Amino acid sequence: MNTATRPSYLRWAAIALVFVGGGFGAASREGLSLAIPNLGEVPIAIPIINVIGAFLLGYLYEAVTRLDKARPTGANLKLLLGTGFCGGFTTYSSLATDTAVLFRDGLPGSAVIYALATVIVGACATWAGIAIASAVNNRSSSPRKDEQEDAT
Repeated sequence: MNTATRPSYLRWAAIALVFVGGGFGAASREGLSLAIPNLGEVPIAIPIINVIGAFLLGYLYEAVTRLDKARPTGANLKLLLGTGFCGGFTTYSSLATDTAVLFRDGLPGSAVIYALATVIVGACATWAGIAIASAVNNRSSSPRKDEQEDAT
């Protein structure tokens, strides 16, 4: 199979973009998880990281969908930032592990709130990212007032 007929997920350039983005995402997650202290017995770094990642994915989704489809920039950004960086940055498996540890440690109420709040706030963060990117795109794509006056 030659390079032209190979699906994008099997091309070395695409794999490299995901690899580089994932490395930076995982390193960023680790740095933040070391910098953010627990709230009593509840580890809050992972929910904060997941909510930030959800916002970034929402923003990226909306911003990239508006890019020129004829150019590979949008697809490359999705691979580098979406699949790579955000995939390496977020960690819902750690959220599940932390929730299980809270249950094990006799904190079922904290465990349920921890898990549900993270997922609900993450969904809201994704929506906020989409809304903000949409507003930014609408503002940048609409003609400025002085351009409208020049046209008349």
